[in-house]
Amino acid sequence: APACAADVEGLPPDPRLQGPAIVVWKGARAAAVYQGGTLARTPAGPACWRVALAPGAPDGTKQRQGDLRTPEGWYRTSDRPWSRFAHALTVSYPGPADAERGLAEGLVTAPQAEAIRGAAAADRPPPMNTGLGGDILLHGGGSAADWTLGCVAFEDPDILALRALLPADLRADVLILP
Repeated sequence: APACAADVEGLPPDPRLQGPAIVVWKGARAAAVYQGGTLARTPAGPACWRVALAPGAPDGTKQRQGDLRTPEGWYRTSDRPWSRFAHALTVSYPGPADAERGLAEGLVTAPQAEAIRGAAAADRPPPMNTGLGGDILLHGGGSAADWTLGCVAFEDPDILALRALLPADLRADVLILP
């Protein structure tokens, strides 16, 4: 099992870590759920799991569609019952900061940027068919080796354990770190 901090020490102070909040450490290939500022527990032990990302993805946050990167920063989750990947949760990428960057770089239009900002304000998934990319998920399918196109993959029992720690609507904050 991956090593996850027992508390949020070392993470940037943020009230969202009171949770439930999901934290993903891309470099460590680990994810955890925090509640009340500490690492949550499942019946099997600490809420900390190994994850897989994209093979050979460059370091850094997602920049554009097809770059294989996983975004970094704060996002929200929602259920994704129609995914071909087991037990998927949608990550609300792109977010407002991504929209601003995309607008400045010509990857999104002003109406697309406004739609992304509006989705964030309404706490719903943003448009995911822009030049910034999208359809970033937390999902099952295995974590033994990197294989995704930018998503965060768990072993199927682990994503189920994570989902069990979230509210019934599966809405939670997620912090993705380098």
